[in-house]
Amino acid sequence: MAVEGAPQAVEELARALEPTKPPKLELDEENVQAGLVRLVLAVVELIRQLLERQALRRIDGGSLSEEQIERLGVTFLRLQEQMDALKKQFHLTDEDLNLDLGPLGTTL
Repeated sequence: MAVEGAPQAVEELARALEPTKPPKLELDEENVQAGLVRLVLAVVELIRQLLERQALRRIDGGSLSEEQIERLGVTFLRLQEQMDALKKQFHLTDEDLNLDLGPLGTTL
């Protein structure tokens, strides 16, 4: 089977498809701990946002009483305060918790 077209384009495509070596990891205790804290807080923040969206859907749908709505509001406010305190304690920003999942996009 003959492939028509510029040989350079075929070679460039072949090079682009070659697997690349992953970056070398520099592991030390501080990096591992910081990475673990960042990962855990990113997952907690993602779950918090999903729960908040679900609560808003239920509120909009009218399936919650005023008391339940009030409790949800207080709970989410306290959770946000705790997240802010943890981010401050570990010197993290909102952007630090927005993990890049490659072709899937970012988490937040």
